[in-house]
Amino acid sequence: MTINWDEPRLLAKNIVKRFGDRQILSGVNLEVYPGQIVALLGSSGSGKSTLLRCLNLIEQIDDGQIWLESQEISKPAVNQDLVRAEIGLVFQAYNLFSHMTILQNITLALTHVHGQEKDQAKATALRWLVRIGLADKADQYPDKLSGGQQQRTAIARAVATNPKLLLLDEVTSALDPELVGEVLGLIRELKSAGTTIVMATHELNFARELADWVVFLDNGKIIEEAEPEVFFTDPKQDRTKEFLSHRLK
Repeated sequence: MTINWDEPRLLAKNIVKRFGDRQILSGVNLEVYPGQIVALLGSSGSGKSTLLRCLNLIEQIDDGQIWLESQEISKPAVNQDLVRAEIGLVFQAYNLFSHMTILQNITLALTHVHGQEKDQAKATALRWLVRIGLADKADQYPDKLSGGQQQRTAIARAVATNPKLLLLDEVTSALDPELVGEVLGLIRELKSAGTTIVMATHELNFARELADWVVFLDNGKIIEEAEPEVFFTDPKQDRTKEFLSHRLK
């Protein structure tokens, strides 16, 4: 596949999402280029998770358009299953299948969604388990792993299919502090490998270090966005300054 580095991998225009009378997203625009990490920041309820679920078509938008490369994926007639096969999404709650081994969790989408032969899928899964340091856990079930190990497995499951885009929804927020570094280390490796990522996170120092672009949402609107150095050292909006003052030590 030829990559056009000058064209957005993901383009969202004027995204609106409502739940009943409540408007959760109000005209959100987002551009993500190949190999970029875009960090979504904001308080609880700001719309970060809803935006990710809209980008993956789990939630249907009420207005706006979303493109994945040259395909408008927000059209009603689009095959949502085919689109989701090209977008990995990892939640804070892992969502591993408890009745399957770690190896089976990773091979499932490879065989059932992407049509790989079992041997090929197993080889792919094992390569990822080696990469995340869990090859010796391949035949164990999720409840035998720590939270950090489960989350690393969930991320490996999402990227094993070589998605065009990886969405991470507060993947460290359910972890004990000593386990957070394991998961952030994996994300750092994925960036080095050129993975395109949009991540909602409360790890501000990590966003500052690793993100290419930072987007701050508040009440469903983008209040400010910039490169990390500018965003964290010279925020322009009062709401951004207030948010950072309470979270950066």
